[in-house]
Amino acid sequence: MRAAIALLAGCFAHGVMAHGNVPPEPASARFIEFPDTADAVTLVVDLHTHSVFSDGHVWPGIRVQEAVKDGLDALAITEHLEYQPHKADVPHPDRNRAYLIAAQAAEPTDLIVIAGSEITREAPAGHINAVFVRNANELLQAPEPAPGPFDVLAYYEAAHAWPAEEALQAANAQGAFLFWNHPFWTRQAPDGIARVSDFHRAAIDAGRIHGIEVANGQDYSEEAHAIALAHDLALIGVSDVHNLVDWDYAPEAGGHRPVTLVLAKARTSDAIRQALFDKRTVVWFRNLLIGRQAELSALLDASLSAQASGWMADSDVLEVTLTNASDAVLNLRNLTENTFMHSGDRVDVPAHGSVVVAVKRPNPGKKLTLQLEVENALLAPKRAAQINLNVDVPAKG
Repeated sequence: MRAAIALLAGCFAHGVMAHGNVPPEPASARFIEFPDTADAVTLVVDLHTHSVFSDGHVWPGIRVQEAVKDGLDALAITEHLEYQPHKADVPHPDRNRAYLIAAQAAEPTDLIVIAGSEITREAPAGHINAVFVRNANELLQAPEPAPGPFDVLAYYEAAHAWPAEEALQAANAQGAFLFWNHPFWTRQAPDGIARVSDFHRAAIDAGRIHGIEVANGQDYSEEAHAIALAHDLALIGVSDVHNLVDWDYAPEAGGHRPVTLVLAKARTSDAIRQALFDKRTVVWFRNLLIGRQAELSALLDASLSAQASGWMADSDVLEVTLTNASDAVLNLRNLTENTFMHSGDRVDVPAHGSVVVAVKRPNPGKKLTLQLEVENALLAPKRAAQINLNVDVPAKG
């Protein structure tokens, strides 16, 4: 087992420098902002981050500062309970320490800090986050290290001996919300395909796992998305950041950490917890929105609106302004019989911006319904959401 564990040393970090398909935006766009829906407050939440109290590389207070700069409403610092590579340099017998430091650092701000931990095992259990825990120490059973230099791998082996099932039971006894981390991680799924093991199936059936990461770091997993829908698990998106957010996600170039948009009844810790158990979440990953029908439709309805701007000169073509109140660039495809001039069937509405489309053959004085597919809003793998926008068509003359 030690040989297998040795391969993991230095490999728990999943964040890498952001690269590729993120459209450049000004650095001021770093603040993550989505509108409230008709029935809920849309809260921006990152439930999986690390600090020097496990294998991260920053102090918990830095995580708080980053979260405030990113416009997060809530943050969890979820340290590996069993994997402690910095313990010789940052000794801490209390596994709640990172949370306590972060909570104190957040006191002058509006940021909600959520207590959490990462239960860390080899396959098949893998890694599972527990958030809203009351005492992280109860989720770990490992002997005190022997005197002398701290042996990271020996400690991990000893802690690994406590069955993962019992750690999950201990977390559930505290009323925690548990989700399966990066099931597509190639260190445990070499082909990158998430699969439900007997361990996970039993834990899900017993109600001990409540969600699953469909997006982690630089990766979105269609297979994890399908597992979430098949097993009625909450959809979760996280940064899993170990380094600086600026290093891993390049917000100055328009990048952003993956987050979970929680549709809560209030801006409180209790309301976030309840919304997670109710599966009222939408994941924002790069420029993808991922959610179930009710939540995704509510968010799109709050984000996108349409209003007639007037008739093109000397024509029967109506100009309609599409306005986007969200941080996502919305990639739309026209499904209506009324075709568009200038843009064809596909239109991109910029984040917090507008675009004008020219609609052919609307009926003056009537209502026009634009049926649009939002290509970057996924209800299921390869299945995009749709939205209907009603436009009052002005009379002519």
